[in-house]
Amino acid sequence: MTTLHIAPASPLAPEASALLDASQALMRQLYTPEENNFLSHEALCDPSVRFFTAADGAETLGCAALQIKEGYGEVKSFYVTEAARGRGVGTALLRRIEETALAEGLTVLKLETGDALAAACRLYEANGFTRCGVFGDYEDNGVSVFMTKTLVPAVA
Repeated sequence: MTTLHIAPASPLAPEASALLDASQALMRQLYTPEENNFLSHEALCDPSVRFFTAADGAETLGCAALQIKEGYGEVKSFYVTEAARGRGVGTALLRRIEETALAEGLTVLKLETGDALAAACRLYEANGFTRCGVFGDYEDNGVSVFMTKTLVPAVA
């Protein structure tokens, strides 16, 4: 990997849309419709959402979103291409989400992922997320894994 560049992007841009399509196809393969909680491409354009892509040169390797909620931020639409996994892309995207959340005045991040996504769970745990109970509008469906992380603002 040369230089990883993480930047705000439109979920409707072709590269971002292709990543979201791949992520959602995987979710549909692993889970029933009732167990899927991903946001549509259009919903990711909401003013409450900050959407990012990670690229190495012309190759877009991953995406992630931060949805601003009442009192916390939620990590959404987190996806790294299979070829880019294990290369630090996920950690870099999480770092950008955390920086953005702190800039928005948020000190808590939460996320929902699936039990079949063991590598994702390991990534989140390696980056300080811990398992927690159901939050927001989610239901305990038996396959969702809920996680949280308290963010500590940098001392100036």
